[in-house]
Amino acid sequence: MKRRPEPEELMDGEDQALAYAEADFNASNTLFIELLRRLVPGSLAGAVALDLGCGPADIVIRFLLAYPGATCDALDGSRPMLDLAQQALDARPEIAARARLLHDVIPSGQLARGHYDLVISNSLLHHLPDPAVLWRTIRETAKPGAPVLVMDLMRPASAGWVEALVESYAGSEPEILRTDFRNSLYAAFEPAEVTEQLAAAGLDSLEVAVVSDRHLAVMGHLPT
Repeated sequence: MKRRPEPEELMDGEDQALAYAEADFNASNTLFIELLRRLVPGSLAGAVALDLGCGPADIVIRFLLAYPGATCDALDGSRPMLDLAQQALDARPEIAARARLLHDVIPSGQLARGHYDLVISNSLLHHLPDPAVLWRTIRETAKPGAPVLVMDLMRPASAGWVEALVESYAGSEPEILRTDFRNSLYAAFEPAEVTEQLAAAGLDSLEVAVVSDRHLAVMGHLPT
């Protein structure tokens, strides 16, 4: 099925951001941390991580709880999303000081080159008109040899499969969220397409894997 990019707009509406923040992403976000644990099984004491497209910060919070010695810079282009992220962090004072929220899109002048010990991203890739900007940002901001985990939706093979996934995972959600999920599935990439993107970016050291019926993951370490 041919990819259908999303409209070039951020989740700047408060209703849209709130619907996303209140949706049940526990299964996929738990999977993300499980994959990260496989990639980085030990401690990250003193490490500075970067989360690209952090949304309402659920992954940030899970990361900081899983790795008590780490800090995280979390970037997102939607102000309503970051407002919700700040609220979520304020509710967890034991970790809030270890997170720094950044309002920007990639490429971003707020991100230092070669600074980050780990780069993570969840559900950002399919939103990008040009996916190369994500891989370039990762290469430019991460330290040599840094671990990288990018998880995203995977484009189904047919429109019927899209509708089946929407019904299975968003059937009880508000219409605004069902529409977003449907559009995101159409805009997502296939594993082979992501493999081609990595090769073009010089990131052959990263591997692409199918990790659920609707997700793929890019995992590995940057070249040293």
